[in-house]
Amino acid sequence: MVLLLGWYGELLALAAGAAMPFAFAPYGYYPVAMLSLALLFVLWLGVNAKRAFLRGLLFGLGMFAIGIHWIFISIHEYGGVPFFLALLLSALLVVYLSLFPAVLAYLLARFAPGLGVASITLKLVLIFPAAWVLSEWLRGWLFTGFPWLSVGYSQTDSSLAGVAPILGVYGVSWLLAICSGLLVLALFRRGLIVKFAYVAAIAVVMVFGSLLSSLSWTEDAGDAIKVSLIQGNIPQQLKWKDDVYQPTLDLYTEFSQENWESDLIVWPETAISEFYHRAEGFIDELQRQAQVNNTDLLTGVLYLDPDDGRYYNALVGLSEERSLYFKRHLVPFTEYLPLRSLFGDIVDFMNVPMSSFSQGAIDQEPMLLAGHPIGMSICYEDVFGEEMVRVVPKSTLLVNVSNDGWFGGSSAAYQHQQIARMRALEAGRPLLRATNTGVSSVMNHKGELVVVSELNVVDVITADVQPQSGLTPYVRWQNYAVVIVVVAILLLVGFARRVRF
Repeated sequence: MVLLLGWYGELLALAAGAAMPFAFAPYGYYPVAMLSLALLFVLWLGVNAKRAFLRGLLFGLGMFAIGIHWIFISIHEYGGVPFFLALLLSALLVVYLSLFPAVLAYLLARFAPGLGVASITLKLVLIFPAAWVLSEWLRGWLFTGFPWLSVGYSQTDSSLAGVAPILGVYGVSWLLAICSGLLVLALFRRGLIVKFAYVAAIAVVMVFGSLLSSLSWTEDAGDAIKVSLIQGNIPQQLKWKDDVYQPTLDLYTEFSQENWESDLIVWPETAISEFYHRAEGFIDELQRQAQVNNTDLLTGVLYLDPDDGRYYNALVGLSEERSLYFKRHLVPFTEYLPLRSLFGDIVDFMNVPMSSFSQGAIDQEPMLLAGHPIGMSICYEDVFGEEMVRVVPKSTLLVNVSNDGWFGGSSAAYQHQQIARMRALEAGRPLLRATNTGVSSVMNHKGELVVVSELNVVDVITADVQPQSGLTPYVRWQNYAVVIVVVAILLLVGFARRVRF
């Protein structure tokens, strides 16, 4: 096997990481993910721990600098943070995320040395894939988590997507990483029969995923309902201005009146850019109109608790009864500021608007709208599959409202939609995604897009949606299954480390 020991190995690590985001939406070149991981695994073979750390770090820098460049847009252009401070904060986040593959590489080189034939096979097929997935899971959990760009998300249109209802996004990442290891072996092992065997193994994994995609883990629950999602496309820099408030309400009301034939109409996150108690007169009239037309309506709003002064990013459901949902998983440094007591002066200097939201209760019940119990999430919450599935057993449909206007015309909106597709796959539930500036979409219980809006336009999308009941294996097992499996693999390999290969 060719070992890349020279300095060009570092350049290849950076290039492999920079290529990885193109496997994700909006580009969708999902085979790139397998190739990128395969190259990284090669670069980790036969180098000392320090060099492995450097290559892991460079891979991460390439991957996250390109993949989440939109963080800078959000912080600087829409958050109002000065240019150089926004650049510093964005760079710090990229470096932090890059430490996960860097530390992983260091530990692998430190505790799993050896370049014997059997040792390399063990690394590429068992150790590296298991460790990679464990690292992704830790990144999605540590310090409230940031699982964006977990490689499993890139496979929503590949045959590996069939694994999602069983093992979730990390299970998809695991099988993808195994295929990357098999690809390395197929390229560098001698002998036509040996090469064919590894290629055949990759094919078996892909066919297995395709067969799983054909299975139905859930069943129809009642009749299909007609839904309309309204995308107001209110620019982020204008959204909270007083003179834009009433025209915004008029726009959403007008489009709702044109779609009263729908069973459910959904407005985006904070479509009503005001506190609930101040907009209650408007909401009363909106509910009255909706009920006259036998339509239920859901909209984002801010909610101020009059008793304790806390305020929430909320949803209000307008049916025969009125119901509220408060966002549970807040975004650090955007919806709340961590470590304010320790870094108060610095945090105050950042002056991030609307950054002191309170957290909603974890065990909130689904809303009953259009005759169906619907599981709610707001924006960033749908990034966490283990949290989304808590409400699935009681729900037949999922809704996510968002405002990706914070990210301009970048790839963030498409990446976010791809994440939502994975949630629909995992849960076996249709998912409605209503956003302020796009992309809004309706997806079925297999994560397939039924209808999609364009980005940064005023739009209304309408579709018939079939609610589902029943539980996928992932809803039952959540992330515990894949984490237990990969940890068990690493422990068993560690236990057998005394055997010479």
